[in-house]
Amino acid sequence: MRRAGSEGFSMAARAKRRRGAETPEYREEKEEEENQGGADDDEEESDSDMDSEDEEEEALEEEVNVEFEAHSISDNDRDGIKKLLQQLFLKAPINTGDLTDILIQQNHIGSVIKQAEVLEESDDDDNEDEVFGFISLLNLTERKGTECAEQIKEQVLSQCEKNCDQSIVEQLDKLLSDTTKPVGFLLSERFINVPPQIALPMHQQLQKELLEAQRTNKPCGKCYFYLLISKTFTDKNNTRKKGNSTHQKELMFSNAEEEFFYEKSLLKFSYSVEEESDSCLGGRWSFEDAPMKPLRTVMIIPADRMNDIMDKLKEYLSI
Repeated sequence: MRRAGSEGFSMAARAKRRRGAETPEYREEKEEEENQGGADDDEEESDSDMDSEDEEEEALEEEVNVEFEAHSISDNDRDGIKKLLQQLFLKAPINTGDLTDILIQQNHIGSVIKQAEVLEESDDDDNEDEVFGFISLLNLTERKGTECAEQIKEQVLSQCEKNCDQSIVEQLDKLLSDTTKPVGFLLSERFINVPPQIALPMHQQLQKELLEAQRTNKPCGKCYFYLLISKTFTDKNNTRKKGNSTHQKELMFSNAEEEFFYEKSLLKFSYSVEEESDSCLGGRWSFEDAPMKPLRTVMIIPADRMNDIMDKLKEYLSI
């Protein structure tokens, strides 16, 4: 179902078309293929290859304007949402199917992002239903006892125990256990080539929906704290630690806007997912040829700080 009027939003964004596989393995195979020509290749052929590669690279990085639209979450979005959740959790023992079903059931909150118009040259009829991103919230306090809610709490607590001082573990456990102050698990996931500007209307819309849910006494309405797990990474060759947490200035955020949540968080820590990122779900990060270590950064943000975060998003991400 498409959102209408003030309840929805659309935006045009500039995105890059890139080759899907840019892993180190791909580059190694390409170099081997180029070396097979051996002595039979002359300078003229080499120059031709270089020109061809330059043209190919230029084509691969072609920027195109793409318009995105917000839609209510529906059954048709199940596979797309589940894929994005797997991108976040990787091999963590979280029942992403169960979590996806709950997000679909409570579709009075949350949105999926889809392309407004499918490119004419596309032969894939499923493109118009492809989910490029989504935002929603799971109230961990309301959903206490459900498999996915308990798994999420267990995951963050176990990683906290491995990476933080005992005082932080006790603080997190207390926050997640206090039934008088509900904690909402904030989920905002999208493909990496979707620009961060899309995050502003998505978060604004979600906040409106949460207020309306609270006013009408629907599920997910009132939260005192938000839990956020962010996809982050840091320079593999320059890891310095203070206590048991990576310095903020060393962290880079896959979703750039989540740095503002980090700055306002009450509690935060990071843990490595390097051993879980050996598949296409995790990808292989590099930045200016420097190997990057993939992390997940856990944050607890007080609900009364969300207005300040929204103001920051408006300042930096206004379209």
